[in-house]
Amino acid sequence: MEDMLIKILVCVKSSAPADAPLVINDSGAWIERGFSHTEAVPGRYDELALEQALRLKDQISGVMVDAITCGPTREIRVLRRALGMGCDNAIHILTGEEGFVPAITTAYRLSSAIRSRSYDLILTGLMSEDMNQGIVGQMTAEFLGMPCLTSCVSISVDAERRLVMVERDIEGARRQKLEMNMSALATVQACVTPPRYPSLSKILRAVSMEIETIEAAPVTVHDRGEILTRLTYPTRRRSVRFLEGPSRQKASELVSILRSRAILG
Repeated sequence: MEDMLIKILVCVKSSAPADAPLVINDSGAWIERGFSHTEAVPGRYDELALEQALRLKDQISGVMVDAITCGPTREIRVLRRALGMGCDNAIHILTGEEGFVPAITTAYRLSSAIRSRSYDLILTGLMSEDMNQGIVGQMTAEFLGMPCLTSCVSISVDAERRLVMVERDIEGARRQKLEMNMSALATVQACVTPPRYPSLSKILRAVSMEIETIEAAPVTVHDRGEILTRLTYPTRRRSVRFLEGPSRQKASELVSILRSRAILG
């Protein structure tokens, strides 16, 4: 069997479908799952990270792509999706926790599972759909002692020189190009192509593939980092007013409203 040149790992997490209702549970501490586990999909940034990894696999001979997730049993669904897109293997860090999990806890568990596996490149989405913090990737890299770049829009590798080349969006609609030595971690903000859909043959293959399950490492970090106290619904602070009548009348009324709010002089 030919030796793999590059081993890539993509960290994924489930997300509710875009049209799923979000309802705060009775404790006020998290969201009720208003959708079944079969409807869960990877977050949009995680799918972009998967696509970046699979593009490298398409372009370079000898690349292996694995997917990993951390959470309850239902998270297996997200790994099946990753396998259906083209990943070679999947790893499930099994936890019994429901609801809010601090970012530092997730990062510690990921790094504990990854440390002995010698991946050349680790990709995560820029941020998750639920918390939108954008810090798990950086924390994981810190635990692993790896270089890390965030908000990447393009990723390529030089296997011979053991380099990862990335492009990042920066201020002023400009791009920043950087290089990192392998092993490295990058968080993904975008991709030049949209995430691929799993093909029927790969979906059928994914159903029968074995997923490696490991118990979550005990959290030994001294500071859990944060505690979620409660969730609240956004408060509507502004009302909508529709202007009616002929165009001249509506224009005159709009000017009066803007002047009354000191937007126009």
